Amino acid sequence: MESFLVSTGVVALAEIGDKTQLLAFILAARFKKPVPIILGILVATVVNHGLAGALGAWITSAISPGILRWVLGLSFIGMAVWTLIPDEIEDDETKIAGRFGVFGATLITFFLAEMGDKTQIATVAMAAHYATPMTVVLGTTLGMLIADVPAVFIGDKLATKIPMKLVHGIAAAIFAILGLATLFGAGASLGI
Repeated sequence: MESFLVSTGVVALAEIGDKTQLLAFILAARFKKPVPIILGILVATVVNHGLAGALGAWITSAISPGILRWVLGLSFIGMAVWTLIPDEIEDDETKIAGRFGVFGATLITFFLAEMGDKTQIATVAMAAHYATPMTVVLGTTLGMLIADVPAVFIGDKLATKIPMKLVHGIAAAIFAILGLATLFGAGASLGI
């Protein structure tokens, strides 16, 4: 249960102000069709984070526990720093919409926007840390929906009211705590 709750909370916080949330704002403003946008976000996230979770599970089996502890600890600390850097959305990620309809555009642009994004990397790290990739993927997917679904309905009116620096600071602190806890041996009973 811890892996689900931490994965959900960290990703929900990390997504606020992230480029995929900005993408949700843009798609919602452009198409004004929330259901296909939300379904596109869901499918893209499940596929993207499913692959990330599988990679995390593979890493756990391929790397010795001692090395894995350092890799994961430093990865979480790196995620803490990365979370403090604001994202921007590129226009190319929204141009796909004309060809594939609202659902297809959302699916493709969200999948591509998440490739190498901090939440995808966090999913890999948490899946390796907790050794429960399915639970982590469910948690990170729920975290994405918690952050992005309101963006679809409320648009950028909400973005101007949220203290982004505070939210990113909280997410960064959680990543830093996970990193330090991992480096100092938390999870040692799990073989990490």
